Amino acid sequence: MTEAKVIFNDGAAYERFMVRWSRSVGRIFLDWLATPRDRHWLDVGCGTGAFTELVFNTCSPARLVAVDPAIDQIEYARRQPIAQNVEFRAANATELPFPDGHFHIVTSALVINFISDRPRALQEMRRVVRPGGLVALYVWDVVAGLGPSWPIAQGLRSVGISPPQMPGGHDCTLEALHSLFEQTGLQSTEVRQIEVESTYRDFDELWTSQTQAFSPMGRCIAALSEADRVRLRATVAAIVPVMPNGSMKYTARANALKAQVPREHL
Repeated sequence: MTEAKVIFNDGAAYERFMVRWSRSVGRIFLDWLATPRDRHWLDVGCGTGAFTELVFNTCSPARLVAVDPAIDQIEYARRQPIAQNVEFRAANATELPFPDGHFHIVTSALVINFISDRPRALQEMRRVVRPGGLVALYVWDVVAGLGPSWPIAQGLRSVGISPPQMPGGHDCTLEALHSLFEQTGLQSTEVRQIEVESTYRDFDELWTSQTQAFSPMGRCIAALSEADRVRLRATVAAIVPVMPNGSMKYTARANALKAQVPREHL
């Protein structure tokens, strides 16, 4: 199946789609990194700045720079209060506009699979980190079918429709990511899986947030007939447990890695 193309051109829609999940994973991820205060950080693929804001609020960086190639996302982030404390810049992960060894820590949240040249991107992350510094990232475990949109994907399969394939999904396993880190020359790589749970007020909120028009899943569903959409909604509603107050919640899982840049940094 051909990988779906994702166009991140609507910051507000992305916030509704993913931020509740990314913040939940991000808190656990940053706690796991256990980094010292007053370090220079770079957040690669910052999107709307949700994870960047977590870094600022929990890790007390001396300097925090965040980059993303999507101009619309950067402009959205620059309009948020956190922009007073963060330098948001438009830049591609494969051509980071910083000198060698410029940061202590480089992170990338829910991004690496969307980058077509993943080895080049990770090489760039390593390049801009000081010897002994940290490169760390996490992505959804989409190969195991445990990304935040898994109820929608399961519902599509249940009604005989193949869900869109996540870009770079085959490289989202811990094994594939660990191999990528090793090929980049990073050392002392540690891995872990992070499970998080999110709650939606009701089914309508779940459905609306997970079928945003910019996402492949949303575009797939928009192309269905009205009858098929009604059938799909009923199928998805039966998959996710309903709480006594009418809210709905379920779990997703991310794969996370962290590693050191060798002391003999090139």
